[in-house]
Amino acid sequence: MSDSNTTTFTNPSIFILQGIPGLEAAHGWISIPFCVMYIVAILGNFTILYIVKREPSLHEPMYYFLCMLAVTDLVLSTSIVPKTLSIFWFNSREIDFGACFTQVYFINSFAAMESGIFVAMAFDRYVAICHPLRHSTILTNSIVAKICVAVVLRGFMIILPIPIMGSRWPYCKTNIIPHSYCKHFSVVSLACADIRPSSYYSVCVTFLVPSVDGFFIAVSYIQILRAIFRLPTKDARLKAFGTCGSHLCAISAFYIPDLFVSLMQRVGSNVPLPVLILMSNMYLLVPPMLHPIIYGVRTKQIRDRLLWIVTQKRA
Repeated sequence: MSDSNTTTFTNPSIFILQGIPGLEAAHGWISIPFCVMYIVAILGNFTILYIVKREPSLHEPMYYFLCMLAVTDLVLSTSIVPKTLSIFWFNSREIDFGACFTQVYFINSFAAMESGIFVAMAFDRYVAICHPLRHSTILTNSIVAKICVAVVLRGFMIILPIPIMGSRWPYCKTNIIPHSYCKHFSVVSLACADIRPSSYYSVCVTFLVPSVDGFFIAVSYIQILRAIFRLPTKDARLKAFGTCGSHLCAISAFYIPDLFVSLMQRVGSNVPLPVLILMSNMYLLVPPMLHPIIYGVRTKQIRDRLLWIVTQKRA
């Protein structure tokens, strides 16, 4: 006779997201900063896209990469926030089996794309500072388009095995995911199979992508710093530093939360589950919110154009 308290699932049609286990009573309050950050991210990134599109002087490689970053941030934040808020506000915890792995794919692939965009932006700054007279001939529109396509294809292809492997495991334990979104490890850990191939591949991608990209960014900035310190005047050095400031701040906003979350997960046995889940959400919410603020404040062309739009509307 089967135990009435035990249910067997074999590739269930839906998963149940718990939100933040242990903090269910506070879901309404937690939703407030989540919603505010999402609104800021949406408005900020659409503003960046609008300004670059409307201002011909910004039709340069640096701003093309910035637009690509804005689109990536929009997709990344939209991949998790609407469903998370529906859990917090309406207790809508169900997510289709296919939709869950689609979410896994979008989150990871666009995170990988974002890392690649920062490499492209570092290369642009390297050419602009170390080879300023050749910038327009090296980074032509054709080359920029090829770089963008390469970044997108890498993000899509390198992550593709993760949802494919995960969706093929048999799921017979439970369909309850102790998370606010379909985080890869939280989902595949429910499988009744040897998930080591999927786990090993995921860990390799998680560490190799930022490590390789970080290496190329570091090499670019070492060359940039060498070129800056060779400039003859202090004003010239400060101006060169200023052109890189926004990019360095954006990189910090992306990689520091990533590093922090990774360290938290490595010592996860000593960290409460609600804290880990909140940190995982912040990693996907904070950079999309901060990037348009960073570029809006630190990039003179964008700041001036935004001020002009605001004053025109008031007039």
